[in-house]
Amino acid sequence: MALDLIDQATTWLAEDPDPDTRGELRALLDAAEGGDDEARRALAERFSGTLQFGTAGLRGELGAGPMRMNRAVVIRAAAGLAAYLARRPEHAGGLVVIGYDARYKSADFARDTAAVMTGAGFRAALLPRPLPTPVLAFAIRHLGAVAGIEVTASHNPPRDNGYKVYLGDGSQIVPPADAEIAAEIAAVGGLGGVRRPDTGWETLDDGILDAYLARTDAVLTPGSPRDARVVYTPLHGVGRETLTAAFARAGFPEPTVVPEQAEPDPAFPTVAFPNPEEPGAMDLAFAAAREAAPDIVIANDPDADRCAVAVPEPGAGTRTNTGWRMLRGDEVGALLATHLVRKRVRGAFATTIVSSSLLSRVAADAGLPYDETLTGFKWLARVDGMAYAYEEALGYCVDPDGVRDKDGITAALLVAELTSELKEQGRTLTDLLDDIAVAHGLHATDQLSVRVEDLSLIAAAMRRLRERPPAELAGLKVTTAEDLTRGTKALPPTDGLRYRLAGKDTVRSARVIVRPSGTEPKLKCYLEVVVDVPGAADLPPARATAETVLAALKKDLSAAAGI
Repeated sequence: MALDLIDQATTWLAEDPDPDTRGELRALLDAAEGGDDEARRALAERFSGTLQFGTAGLRGELGAGPMRMNRAVVIRAAAGLAAYLARRPEHAGGLVVIGYDARYKSADFARDTAAVMTGAGFRAALLPRPLPTPVLAFAIRHLGAVAGIEVTASHNPPRDNGYKVYLGDGSQIVPPADAEIAAEIAAVGGLGGVRRPDTGWETLDDGILDAYLARTDAVLTPGSPRDARVVYTPLHGVGRETLTAAFARAGFPEPTVVPEQAEPDPAFPTVAFPNPEEPGAMDLAFAAAREAAPDIVIANDPDADRCAVAVPEPGAGTRTNTGWRMLRGDEVGALLATHLVRKRVRGAFATTIVSSSLLSRVAADAGLPYDETLTGFKWLARVDGMAYAYEEALGYCVDPDGVRDKDGITAALLVAELTSELKEQGRTLTDLLDDIAVAHGLHATDQLSVRVEDLSLIAAAMRRLRERPPAELAGLKVTTAEDLTRGTKALPPTDGLRYRLAGKDTVRSARVIVRPSGTEPKLKCYLEVVVDVPGAADLPPARATAETVLAALKKDLSAAAGI
């Protein structure tokens, strides 16, 4: 084993403030020096570089070493962020608010950050306990903070944690701030030079949560129907307390909470991945729905900034028919947009390039401005005059003046209000989706998502598509093929490819976007096909056509990318 690797690990070990990771690293060192090949590989991987800070902040597997999430990495990140803020006179000495979820080490990382910020001359305030990310995003604006940090890995596997940074407007960082902060982190020397007092920061009380809950009232119409019955799961995350309090405050029936997933648990014992989009994640919620027969099922991801919705299929909710269907993020996005238009909300509607183009039709029909950004709320939050924004990955911003980020709590309230209004009319969310399809055409979306262990496979697929772009997909001619690394008039550069396809017969158009995930080891391909729907009777054949085209798009794209 190379001597410099031993030296790196030994140096790291000497200043690691966490006894857990010190013990882990000591054991690896001893095993590696004793000739254990697996330990050598593990050690080499942990010291092969440093976990990179970007627009998503930091996210990675917990463990010892610079390529893992641990207290030493977080202390350096906090010190770099403090240095970045201190170089701006408008930020120096200001308030930094810190929130955290219930994952392993989240509370430790939050306290370390508070100590570093205090030592750097900032006023630091911790949220009172593990709370949803939207509460942190709200607190930044509500308290006039210069920055905020949320310690969370959102819906990643249990072994991960992360570090998300917001600036004073309550929105996540974008270039060039990410690179500037990363440079400051790289300039941090030994941890001994980072001041970390034992006291000096504030722990906020429940007044901040009360203020957030009071703000949730703003998304609902006074006197609107509030009788939707909901089965709810927080997926072992931190959403339950806040969501049920918001529902009670608004006057909705108390949601039936899935008992096996009600309490925060960093092991996420009942799911393979704590993401409502993943197969099997909603099984317990659907089992609870078969007993409770609710109008809808709602799920938050573990930090409750996303909101998933499921609706009963014909005959569901009885003991003889158990069919529930998860709505796609694009479907919920269109439903909320239609609801907000009917509530006479004014301002720009916005979504991302990988989401459905349906929102542009809804906005145009209502005479509202429309904008399209790169993926992520860090971009959506910067749309001028934004009144509503969503992304297909279950993220919805319905109160940008309160939370300028995705918020799974207020989105759930609006979905429940819409469900209640439709219920009063003897209708359902599915009925409204049919109306939207007839009005604007059926916008059917799907995703081809490939999780890999070897990241080089993603790079190889992107290279293959760039070198040999497809001329046709699913029997539809590719009319434009854009390499988004070059940027466009409206978009900054990003690693992605966009194909627009010509229509044929009842297919009006189609679109494909391919990009590596920014937070997970996945290649993601976003597919959309738009089919004409002259009337309600034409919906079944339109859906059949859309399913056929989407399946063919998946097959042809997979072949073209070699995945």
